[in-house]
Amino acid sequence: MQFATIARVLGVLLMLFSLTLLVPISVSLWFHDQNYLTFLIGFVITFGAGAATWLPVRGQHQDLRTRDGFLITALFWFVLGSFGAIPLYFSMGLDLSVTDAIFESLSGLTTTGATVISGLDALPPSILYYRHQLQWLGGIGIIVIAVAILPLLGIGGMQLYRAEAPGPVKDNKLTPRITETAKALFLIYVGFTITCFLAYKLAGMTWFESLGHSFSTVANGGFSSHDESLRYYDSPAILLICSVFMVLAGANFALHFIAWRDKSLWHYMQDAEFRFYFGWIVFGSIVTVSYLYASETLAFTDSLVLGIYNLASTLTTAGFASDFNLWPSFLPYMLFILAFLGGCASSTGGGMKMIRVLLLYKQGVREVNRLIHPNAVIPVKVGKISVPDRVIEAVWGFFAMYVVTYIVMFLALLMTGLDLETAFSAVGACITNLGPGMGDVASNYGAISDPAKWILTFAMLLGRLEVFTLLVLFSPMFWRR
Repeated sequence: MQFATIARVLGVLLMLFSLTLLVPISVSLWFHDQNYLTFLIGFVITFGAGAATWLPVRGQHQDLRTRDGFLITALFWFVLGSFGAIPLYFSMGLDLSVTDAIFESLSGLTTTGATVISGLDALPPSILYYRHQLQWLGGIGIIVIAVAILPLLGIGGMQLYRAEAPGPVKDNKLTPRITETAKALFLIYVGFTITCFLAYKLAGMTWFESLGHSFSTVANGGFSSHDESLRYYDSPAILLICSVFMVLAGANFALHFIAWRDKSLWHYMQDAEFRFYFGWIVFGSIVTVSYLYASETLAFTDSLVLGIYNLASTLTTAGFASDFNLWPSFLPYMLFILAFLGGCASSTGGGMKMIRVLLLYKQGVREVNRLIHPNAVIPVKVGKISVPDRVIEAVWGFFAMYVVTYIVMFLALLMTGLDLETAFSAVGACITNLGPGMGDVASNYGAISDPAKWILTFAMLLGRLEVFTLLVLFSPMFWRR
């Protein structure tokens, strides 16, 4: 384990992260909300900690190994999330405990969107902006790590993308090719953000709110500057704009990269995962809209707009606050379950990822066919690609650990005193990075106990780190020489 090199990387990350706190300082000074000292304190502490970590090992340049990659990836989220809590803890407009501040910060950085804060409309603009910024930074971090790191670590079937995604390559260290791809993905991410920002502005938002909500939308995060979220604006145009960009952000950014590079949209329809993803969006939207209208819950126009918006918000795990949990019959549960499918691999969406769900389905079909033809050789194919059995095994392993950890955290939440519906939905909402749950966590997590919040904070990290990346650190074998 190259601890010195790991410390050097984390030190650099902390110093870079501290620079992002200069932006909310500027926002505070612009709006005169008297909150700039909060972010200045955060900047000094974070930069100082980063410098103190980096300076003693600044000359260490060994190549990182696979085990180092696991540790850096896990520490990336936890360390930055913890230091990101400093401005929230010291803020004049908030009264958060250490637990609440870390919960809110990690919820933002992992783009979960679960919040312990109420009264958003009265908060200082700099705090509102900072929450949006955390999600935006988390979103681009997710994409870069998913494209450049996770395939190389062989996480739960994502090694499929070693050969097939345009960025990752088959060796065990970062290369200029991956670096260039990461830069291109960053530019695409920024381009989506700017386009979403301008669309929101044209639809009637202020400049400030357009910027903040474009950050949350493209990151599939779900934080808003209003307690009522996007319902505050009472605008079908805003909801439809949000729906479009949530769906785009839930698609594989490697596909966006190929479309941008080749100046063609044909690659989307050629990609089996995207067709599977888009098929679920269409199917889910039709069911939701039809049932809302047929049950006379909403008028046709409202059924159409709110149905598509809520379906996109839950399936992509953006989780913008809505009232879908109050809808009749099976709809709330259907939408909640769709969050487990999530977005595509290498997207800002959460959940299990569409490629894994597709592979699980295809493997299930293959086992049925093997019962009929025991001696047949039946490959599992994604598009025209035959998927190795090792990848299938990894996906099944991922699914098994996903279910086991879900059950353990669900039981742990019941032990803290939460009711059945709240505990079940809270774990699901956090491990899928959806955010809003049902029961007592339908809109806010502030009322639950501190132990429950720590369990759910772990669930957020577990979901965002694709389960294995975090669980492997608890294995004694990982730490042996």
